[in-house]
Amino acid sequence: MTLKEIVEDYVVNCRENAQKELRWFTIQNTLKAAVSTAALAKTPSGKRFDHQRRIPKNVLNLAEEKLLKNLEQIQSTKDFDELYILLKKLLSEIKGIGELYIYDTALRIGAYLGHEPDKIYLHAGTLQGAKKLGLNTKLGYVFKKELPNEFGRLLPREIEDCLCIYKDEF
Repeated sequence: MTLKEIVEDYVVNCRENAQKELRWFTIQNTLKAAVSTAALAKTPSGKRFDHQRRIPKNVLNLAEEKLLKNLEQIQSTKDFDELYILLKKLLSEIKGIGELYIYDTALRIGAYLGHEPDKIYLHAGTLQGAKKLGLNTKLGYVFKKELPNEFGRLLPREIEDCLCIYKDEF
């Protein structure tokens, strides 16, 4: 597949589901509900999101507890980057919590708060995809302008998703 075909495939086959996932968090009644739902990686059906399916329930409970104790700090974040850094600081010491969980949880809580990423965070499959495209991955993130033009129609969070999903196609 060409980059143009990859982006088109993402738009046609993945974008809507990704948007639905984030909408689930924007409609939570309170920040506490959004944080709890995000921390436990709960889908609208009450199941667990695929990315977090292997994390033991007790580890998710520890993350939820830690985040709920810090609701004021979470509420006071001004943008996605600040939220992501805060979650990384709060959750990094919990054994079993990794970069992907932190990013996904920040993205979900950020959806509730109206915080949208302005860069592409690199972890797990996303990091592999970025390396295959020859991007400089040393900072742990890249800016949209560093990517080939074919990615222009995608938001940074969609590019993150695309780099992970299509890592083997690059």
